[in-house]
Amino acid sequence: MRLRTDDDIYRARLLYLGPPGYTLPVHLPYAQYGAFAALLALFMFIHWVATGDVELFPSIEISLALVATSLIFRYVDADRPAATVVRTLLTDWKHTRDAGAEKRIPAYSTRSIRLRPALVDTARQEERL
Repeated sequence: MRLRTDDDIYRARLLYLGPPGYTLPVHLPYAQYGAFAALLALFMFIHWVATGDVELFPSIEISLALVATSLIFRYVDADRPAATVVRTLLTDWKHTRDAGAEKRIPAYSTRSIRLRPALVDTARQEERL
């Protein structure tokens, strides 16, 4: 009897290969195209707010959107959807502690522990019996 693996879900990636008859040189999931478009719009809006000007070819915004998309999808995959990664990012961002707020626990070593001679002598006498 042969068991089938559950790898089919990973093989069936939703990819846009390009228009019919022409294949694009890169194979990206649909989600990356959407994230790129949203980030490009965001960076173009930030540039417009900062300068009051919209460029004909926004090369800086395109490069920033490409880098941001690649950084986002470094952590997003089939096992970790984008919503989970964003939720984890927001949770970690809200609940990080300052390094100065932590208190170190003093470490004790056997060199700093002193025993009274009366305790040591009685233990030695019990060992001899």
